[in-house]
Amino acid sequence: MSGAAALLAAGLPAEAAPLDPGQCWRFWRARFVQPDGRVVDDLQNATSHSEGQGYGLLLAQAYGDERTFRNIEEWTDHNLAIRQDNLMAWQWIPRRRDNIDDWHNATDGDLFRAWALLRAARDSGWWEYRDKAVAIARDISALCLAPDPRAPEEFLLKPGAESRASPERVLFNPSYIMPRALRELGFAAEDERLVRAADHGETVLAELSREPVMPDWIDVTPDGFAPPQEHELRSGYDALRIPLYLGWSGRNGNPAVGHVLDRLESAGTPDKVAVSVDAAGGLRDVSDHAGYRAIVALGRCGALPEITARDTAQSYYPATLQLLAGLAKGEQRHC
Repeated sequence: MSGAAALLAAGLPAEAAPLDPGQCWRFWRARFVQPDGRVVDDLQNATSHSEGQGYGLLLAQAYGDERTFRNIEEWTDHNLAIRQDNLMAWQWIPRRRDNIDDWHNATDGDLFRAWALLRAARDSGWWEYRDKAVAIARDISALCLAPDPRAPEEFLLKPGAESRASPERVLFNPSYIMPRALRELGFAAEDERLVRAADHGETVLAELSREPVMPDWIDVTPDGFAPPQEHELRSGYDALRIPLYLGWSGRNGNPAVGHVLDRLESAGTPDKVAVSVDAAGGLRDVSDHAGYRAIVALGRCGALPEITARDTAQSYYPATLQLLAGLAKGEQRHC
């Protein structure tokens, strides 16, 4: 659906600019949430993933849209919660007899789903979701934490329950660290391990800020950081979320924020951001999407760019990050 068509479907004039928060939510919902609650990624052939379902739950709760929240959670529970634990398969592919060909989880999706369910119970009074939030949180703690090879008493958040982790090498995704979510779920579940993972995660991000680039993926070894075995060493669409999550957690002072922001602002023009660089910091991809520029504004403690009709052309990822940045801005305790 085009941006203008989605605005019309959401009951908004196609030339509306700027859009108020309620209009922004209705537009996002009309474009990316199917009636049954499946959140679609338009750049990945309408695939759905656990991260998107978690983001959708967070947004629906924040905008007080109980019906959409319940639809998203019902679809998620019926289609992605297929494991024997309380975590989700990470991807659902449409137009296939078997929609799931990989039952492994992605920890960030589980983290955001659990946090949204907790917020729904705590802040919106939809109490029936609290027990599920706690159950997911406890399985994240039990299955998705690994000792840091450099300091075995500290916990690293693994990108998945079955992802590679040994005393010699642990795969780590810095952008999966959302300290506020980890802490609030840890307190709710009475699980100190999640709180410690948030604390240590912030420390690891600060350590990584001394590297040439903030990586999307990295291996942690007893001797320090090493290129990941399964991924290219680069800083791209994963790592750009770090200022969003740290800012939302009241941690704008973490040096990882400035490190990523400096990279985003290295595009050479004020109206674009460097969304991807190679291991040496060489420019790979730039974008003028407002969703990415909103992360820069949030990290720099500035006013977020207004969401206008022009932004309706954004794809799922920057459009979602733009709304999440708005939530983070409203909930920042200090900057």
